[in-house]
Amino acid sequence: MKKYIVFLRGINVGGKNKISMSELKELFEQNGFQNVVTYINSGNIIFFSNIIDENKLKQDCEVLILNNFQLNISIFVISYNDFLSAFNNAPSWWGQDKDSKHNAIFILPPITVEEVFREVGAIKPEYEKVDYYDRVVFWSAPIKTFSRTRWSKIVGSSVYKNITIRNANTVKKILQLAKSMG
Repeated sequence: MKKYIVFLRGINVGGKNKISMSELKELFEQNGFQNVVTYINSGNIIFFSNIIDENKLKQDCEVLILNNFQLNISIFVISYNDFLSAFNNAPSWWGQDKDSKHNAIFILPPITVEEVFREVGAIKPEYEKVDYYDRVVFWSAPIKTFSRTRWSKIVGSSVYKNITIRNANTVKKILQLAKSMG
């Protein structure tokens, strides 16, 4: 069995795409996923599965959600080992400054990190720091100048539907939960 982390994109935001985490957990357990843990209401799931192919796992999860919640949403799937590797390779500045926002931006295939960087454009180094590892972009910006950053505008970009974002605190908690699962 392999441990996975799954992020559902755009659920429970502004009263739209509502999914109960307890119902989601139960749905995954009823469909053969083991040791299912959800974290906060934004669609973060950790579990074990016999499915090794991440694309198949992604499709299976999307179908489960469509069939049970009537929501056609995108899902980001990453193995625990790849997740751990990404965060072991995060830049030293990411998640450190308490007066800054720190986000992890997860790129949903088939779009690539390079395509996202092209769309967003060159960073404004006086306002933000950006780096990436594999399919995870690390972005930090001081809260007081957040609105001046290039990457804060990703929400209105053409690639926005191909990403899902989690803040550093959420990512660190998910990592901690996943580690504790053995």
